[in-house]
Amino acid sequence: MKKIFFVILFFILGYTPVFALNYEPDEKINITVYEKINPAIVAIDAQLEDGVSAGTGCVVSSDGVILTGSHVVEDCIDIDVTTYNGQVYKAKVIAKMGKNKDLALLKIDPKTPLSTVKFGDSEDVKVGQKVLAIGNPFGFSGTLTQGIVSRIDYSKNRIQTDAAINPGCSGGPLLNSAGEVIGINQSIYNPDNNISNIGIGFAIPVNDAKTFIQNVNLVSK
Repeated sequence: MKKIFFVILFFILGYTPVFALNYEPDEKINITVYEKINPAIVAIDAQLEDGVSAGTGCVVSSDGVILTGSHVVEDCIDIDVTTYNGQVYKAKVIAKMGKNKDLALLKIDPKTPLSTVKFGDSEDVKVGQKVLAIGNPFGFSGTLTQGIVSRIDYSKNRIQTDAAINPGCSGGPLLNSAGEVIGINQSIYNPDNNISNIGIGFAIPVNDAKTFIQNVNLVSK
């Protein structure tokens, strides 16, 4: 009887199970950012004449406007977009920038409004700050990796990071600890023709993406 009394008392007082308290502060940040942002990230499969180009996209408008890398959908015949919950939609390209900027906007017609990402300010990015990336590496959609900003290449206007970026991650977000997009993942450095990540990846500063979107007049400023 006494045991039952204490169990009831714990629940009345809002007792929190021990397992819920085991996350370190840094882990809580990762979990919070992922749970907040992943619903706004999509996997992209662009059909080419000789195969499939796989990438990642960020939902920037709840009615289905998606930001990705232009090389992901270059010369594509057909595009499938898969949302985080497995819904598949046909997409069309509505705007592209040149190879140097490597950004594109797609449009799908979702059944319900979509979650969207939040943009940060890439002018505030500092070498050494923690970053997270969400992507579709090798088809493993919704994959979270973490690292730091390793370098800022001002001449090429790129953010360098050691967060794992692999084939299929192009067009996905590079995020700060607040869950804001600070860059759009673009490429990896592979001097030995190894297609896998070796700890040197590059992202396009998000301010370039914001200017691109505003110029297309698809998403309000």
